[in-house]
Amino acid sequence: MSSHFPFTAVVGQGDLQLALLLNAISPRIGGVLVRGEKGTAKSTAVRALAALLPEVEVVVGCRFSCDPTNPDPACPDGPHEPAFETRPSRMVELPVGASEDRLVGALDIERALSEGVKAFEPGLLADAHRGILYVDEVNLLHDHLVDLLLDAAAMGASYVEREGVSVRHAARFLLVGTMNPEEGELRPQLLDRFGLTVEVAASREPDQRVEVVRRRLAYDDDPAGFAARWADEEADVRQRVVAARELLPSVVLGDGVLRQIAATCAAFEVDGMRADIVMARTATALAAWAGRTEVLADDVRQAALLALPHRRRRNPFDAPGLDEDKLDETLEEYAEPPQNSQDPNDSTDSTDSQDDDPDPDPDPDPDGPGGGQPPAPESEGPQSGDSGAQPESGEGVPAQAPAAGEQSAVRAAEPFRTKVLSVPGLGEGAAGRRSRARTEHGRTTGARRPRGALTKLHLAATVQAAAPHQRTRGRSGPGLVVRRDDLRQATREGREGNLVLFVVDASGSMAARQRMSAVKGAVLSLLLDAYQRRDKVGLVTFRGSAAEVALPPTSSVDAAATRLESLPTGGRTPLAAGLLKAHDVLRVERLRDPARRPLVVVVTDGRATGGPEPVALAGRAARLFAAEGHASVVVDCESGHVRLGLAGRLAGELGGTAVTLDELRADSIAGLVRDVQGTQGAKGVQGAKGVQGTQGTSRRVA
Repeated sequence: MSSHFPFTAVVGQGDLQLALLLNAISPRIGGVLVRGEKGTAKSTAVRALAALLPEVEVVVGCRFSCDPTNPDPACPDGPHEPAFETRPSRMVELPVGASEDRLVGALDIERALSEGVKAFEPGLLADAHRGILYVDEVNLLHDHLVDLLLDAAAMGASYVEREGVSVRHAARFLLVGTMNPEEGELRPQLLDRFGLTVEVAASREPDQRVEVVRRRLAYDDDPAGFAARWADEEADVRQRVVAARELLPSVVLGDGVLRQIAATCAAFEVDGMRADIVMARTATALAAWAGRTEVLADDVRQAALLALPHRRRRNPFDAPGLDEDKLDETLEEYAEPPQNSQDPNDSTDSTDSQDDDPDPDPDPDPDGPGGGQPPAPESEGPQSGDSGAQPESGEGVPAQAPAAGEQSAVRAAEPFRTKVLSVPGLGEGAAGRRSRARTEHGRTTGARRPRGALTKLHLAATVQAAAPHQRTRGRSGPGLVVRRDDLRQATREGREGNLVLFVVDASGSMAARQRMSAVKGAVLSLLLDAYQRRDKVGLVTFRGSAAEVALPPTSSVDAAATRLESLPTGGRTPLAAGLLKAHDVLRVERLRDPARRPLVVVVTDGRATGGPEPVALAGRAARLFAAEGHASVVVDCESGHVRLGLAGRLAGELGGTAVTLDELRADSIAGLVRDVQGTQGAKGVQGAKGVQGTQGTSRRVA
């Protein structure tokens, strides 16, 4: 008896269940991305799906699960014997910290060079062939691993190449990824590669929440007994999946329906053609699930709700969604004309009856897409729950009466492309696109002896190390005698992601609405840049008499944008408090992630007020940053014809660089790239154009 929570016992997640089942029926849909808050049965439903998949026949002894009726001719374990066995479908989990070799497999380069054999150890893609590959927290997976994963899912094969030695094997699987958007978003390009996306949220209905708790407690008390009580429902769904798979090739996708699909994708301005193809496959699978051989308009509508919302994002701050009224209007406009002829005098009644006809619950098909246990009528529940929960997730967004001396939040100006700000030196942090670092991918810069398993061979250095010993090793033929001590690992240089910590002045000196709008626009632009360069971000604000951490360091750049949008202004300028709070954040973060180097972006006009000796305190706090070598940049928000240059002096004490809001734009000086100097206190050097009296250093590269 399966120890997993039964798939049919999951409460209130009809859309999630339906999307998973459609991919089980037609894996060519391209998988499912499940987005939602923690504790919403995302992982529970995915793990339970494997028990509903039919058993598979595999060639005995084949590590790549070849089908005995149609074995892969390029299988590394081939040619195969005719013997086969039957086993359950596998569900393989990809850990967030998995390496590339663990995902795609590893070649033994030492044996390839010394013995001339392709010794290949299969990876998780091979294990998942003809089963399910599940990636929890897919948004935390390194981008290059996500690319490899999605490429294999799209091509149905995995390719492993190391220094001219290559292996190919089949890799067809149902791909399921889950993520919590609070922990960071996937790039739009990667979102588009997932066939369907489902938004899940906990129900706000007390009765439904009670049922969730009741079932979970019953399962925890007696897993086997609970699963036995749901065995009949599980068997029914399993048989229905098998029947839908058999019916799928017979489903007809008419020209009228195809026109509706194309018109819907065009109306919602979806990029590329992948959405049209996914919608067509999804609508066909919906018809097969309903037991029909013809695709209806209702299937197209449901397919659009699953396949389009995540493809409409134009930037990382856009929330996925779909205007259902616009969807209905488009489907109605491009609906096929009625086939039966009507009396011309009865045209009005005919129109009315046609309007009523596409009701989501038509009589001729009571077991349609909404029928059956998994896609139960609750399928609307998660959507309504999502929309109802949306205002609650934006903490601080609802307008409140501002306190005395405080101005309400102003909207940010339009974001723009910023100059590149990078941390000097060579880091060793997580892969990204900001600062120079030693990485697994990038240009080769040298060679070293391998520490542990060899992953990237430096062929020239290996040959150079082995060449002097060929005579003593008794070389007699044309081949090179290579031993393990000769192998050299390639060292590579690429880019890393950093922790970009924003320290934003929200005091009264920044409170002019037009000025604060420009400041927020600049910070929003830097946040967008941080998203594109795979950085973590944090937000510290200071005003009145203290500073606060508005957002602890996170990969969720859109969360930082939300906090920034609702930021009010007013009060004095406790600059020292803001810098000290930022210092505390960096101290804690260094313990959590010591390899990730910080970049501190202070957004201020440089004024310091409130408390005894505010300017001296701010100076001491800035010199603390300089002493610890934190890279920093000051975005000078001072405006007007007369400027005091306070932000420039602050940059000098921080040991960093100052730029004005105008200079932050990438198009202000063509080709300018500014390296933030975060090492030792720099001598006073006039900064970039327009920053008067700036201390610190700046460098321009044509």
